[in-house]
Amino acid sequence: MAAQRDLRIVHPAIATTGRVMFVLIFFLSGITHFTGVDDYVALMPEAIPFRSFWVIVSGIVELIGATMILTNQWPRLSGWLIVLFLIPVTISVHGVAMVTDPDARMRAIQTSFFLKGVAMTGAALLITQLGVKRA
Repeated sequence: MAAQRDLRIVHPAIATTGRVMFVLIFFLSGITHFTGVDDYVALMPEAIPFRSFWVIVSGIVELIGATMILTNQWPRLSGWLIVLFLIPVTISVHGVAMVTDPDARMRAIQTSFFLKGVAMTGAALLITQLGVKRA
């Protein structure tokens, strides 16, 4: 079995540290969705209706999802909340900007943000399947 040949280091502090590191961005971003609504609205394509509403909703989803992952309460559901937040944001904000921004440097930065969103979506999808077990 391949799993038996894999490196396995299990320690509760590693799991807790991983959860904290993963959710930190969602806590900070979730808070700034309320303190800087106009800044987030400016990032969104103008074709999206009710942009302020979506900024507030996404901030709520981020904070709830991050709290549930951190506290290990319904972690699979919270993983799905984070996925549901990340997919539209990654595509509509960073995906659009990485191909439409007139400044090559900003396109490169948005490409990095897009790839970060893809990676974080992957991590959240893992949480939807594995949960966040305590060792």
